[in-house]
Amino acid sequence: MVKEVPITCDLMNLKIEGWQLHLDFSLQHSIPAEAISLLAVNRKTKEELSVPCEIIDEPEKDRYRAALHLDDLSKHVNDKGCLDFYVTSQNTADDLLKRRMKTKFQPIELSWKWDEQKRVYFLPYTTKKGNFSLKVLQKKAVAEVSDAKLSPEGELSLKGYAFLLNENGEASVNNRRLVLKEIKEAVEKRVFEFPLEDNETAGFKTQIDLKKLYEENVMPAMFQFHIEFTGEDPETGEEVVKRSKALILKKKANLQPNQFTILETEKGPARFHVYPQKKKRNMRLRMNDYTFKTRAVYFVVGNKNRAVSFFRRSKNKLMKKIDRGVKKAYYFTFGLAGKLPVKKKTVIFESFAGKQYSCNPRAIYEYMKENNPEYKLYWSVNPEYTDIFEEKGIPYIKRFTLKWLFAMARAEYWVVNSRLPLWIPKPGHTTYLQTWHGTPLKRLAVDMEEVHMPGTNTEKYKKNFTMEASKWDYLISPNAYSTEIFARAFQFNKTMIESGYPRNDFLHTDNNAETIRALKEKMQLPADKKVIIYAPTWRDDQFYKKGKYKFDLDLDLAKLREEIGDDYVVILRMHYLVAENFDLEPFQGFAYDFSSYEDIRELYMVSNLLITDYSSVFFDFANLKRPMIFFVPDIETYRDKLRGFYFDFEREAPGPLVKTTDEVIEKIWGTEASDYRLPDIFEPFYGKFCYLETGKSSEKVVKTVFE
Repeated sequence: MVKEVPITCDLMNLKIEGWQLHLDFSLQHSIPAEAISLLAVNRKTKEELSVPCEIIDEPEKDRYRAALHLDDLSKHVNDKGCLDFYVTSQNTADDLLKRRMKTKFQPIELSWKWDEQKRVYFLPYTTKKGNFSLKVLQKKAVAEVSDAKLSPEGELSLKGYAFLLNENGEASVNNRRLVLKEIKEAVEKRVFEFPLEDNETAGFKTQIDLKKLYEENVMPAMFQFHIEFTGEDPETGEEVVKRSKALILKKKANLQPNQFTILETEKGPARFHVYPQKKKRNMRLRMNDYTFKTRAVYFVVGNKNRAVSFFRRSKNKLMKKIDRGVKKAYYFTFGLAGKLPVKKKTVIFESFAGKQYSCNPRAIYEYMKENNPEYKLYWSVNPEYTDIFEEKGIPYIKRFTLKWLFAMARAEYWVVNSRLPLWIPKPGHTTYLQTWHGTPLKRLAVDMEEVHMPGTNTEKYKKNFTMEASKWDYLISPNAYSTEIFARAFQFNKTMIESGYPRNDFLHTDNNAETIRALKEKMQLPADKKVIIYAPTWRDDQFYKKGKYKFDLDLDLAKLREEIGDDYVVILRMHYLVAENFDLEPFQGFAYDFSSYEDIRELYMVSNLLITDYSSVFFDFANLKRPMIFFVPDIETYRDKLRGFYFDFEREAPGPLVKTTDEVIEKIWGTEASDYRLPDIFEPFYGKFCYLETGKSSEKVVKTVFE
């Protein structure tokens, strides 16, 4: 059995001597060296190479060292591939604790090694998530984009690192330039160059004015990106140019993967689009006019120019037909699989469409894993979000694969916290436990007067919601208030479990200084500063497309840092539907984006204060009995147009409502006063919404449904 290690593992020092890779790392608590092993895992095959560790004889008792031979690592990936590093410890005869190795210094790419005989490089590097990995590769020009952002004004900002590996044992970060190379059939392809500053750390930043580039050159055109290095041949004195492979946009990088803007230029309206190539993920730039062409038909709607490509529309129609056909075939196959014998005591868990290991399903899973070992427990996971499940050793099945189809169709139980796609039928032998994911403040489903979401209308939305809710056998309610609303809004008439939310058990059972200290270390937050969590919700009418919502960060982080930065840090937790990636580099050390963090309950635990708007997070945070501030600059619009509230939010909210950053700062300092106490409204609020949550909700649910 593989369990999550309740400690962090940080790479402290990396050194390559001869053909030995030496790694020094720290663990949060001392563990006997003989119980520790280092694993180098082939990322492609998942095969493991294990080496022993020794304790370092230093004042710190939590420092360890391991050495690996580069030849062994090269053989492990057949001279080309990637290795990920884990630290493992045998806790008992059955429990193997496993933890991914992190690295705090980035980049570490300059610690590379060249193997003249095999003609390969060993390149250590830090992943986007802060993990330590090592590549065995055969290329010399190393370049990667870590951040790409296209502004509405046509400014393309790129960040990354780039350097040239030389066989004489040096890495060059000089004479670099970003190259845009045109992609077309013609022999002469246009190339545009943008110099990059020399940087000893190999990093680079650059901005390209695409509007200016478009106006000064013949367009339309499509480009891909490279990094070029120029130098001098030591023997001939001639200039030598080496070019990296096309830069890619990784699926799991913290980027906006598909960005475009439309601008008025000297040549007329133009569209600028930055996106990844479908298969190779090469980063592409397309610039084209946005006026009448043979391939596009344009309509004028009000004062807006809208271009609709005839061929694109035809393709989209065809793809929709194919998609409908696939869904029908999937539905039919699912139905057949559902007639196969049920797999007794098999439970499939899913959180937020397979994107998280979190919320009520996680709490129920962890309780059953501990107390119901006779059950087989699996997670349904979006293929792009499997890392956390692999790291923790949690059994999972990739969503919408053939294996998933048969597993779902034959499972005796489903435990889910948001709606499943409507075209997935529920077999008669399956018990569907819907946990839901929040106490309702905003109007839900049938109670909504108007729906402003993309891809649907009010009537269709309500019909689809109630059809999905009709499949639920059990629905968890956190309190009597929610029970009444859920029954009406979801048209739910089966078994309601009024138990409190299982996910909030943690806030009662683990609310202590040791847990908070360990979590702050895990999140790499400063131990000497208080933490504010900013967790707003999404807006139904602000979106890019179906399932991807916009969010304007009205909270002035610069002013917050200036006023409270000596005492506080701020962690941002955006709703899972929000598509924004905020650039927090100007606020490094003060503001942190934890939108992708695995479970918000740990963010609650380390936070001294919550700032939110209309998100139901404040019902959960109230369990900790800590201050809350409601930043609601658009309350009139939200209250009267978009959703409406189930109770008098402005009168009953358990904290002050403010509309400006200055007011937020004033209220934060107010909580520092020696005579500060929670508002009088807090106790009746707590008694109405949190009275069931005492750390036993998971147990209540499991005994009701499974026992």
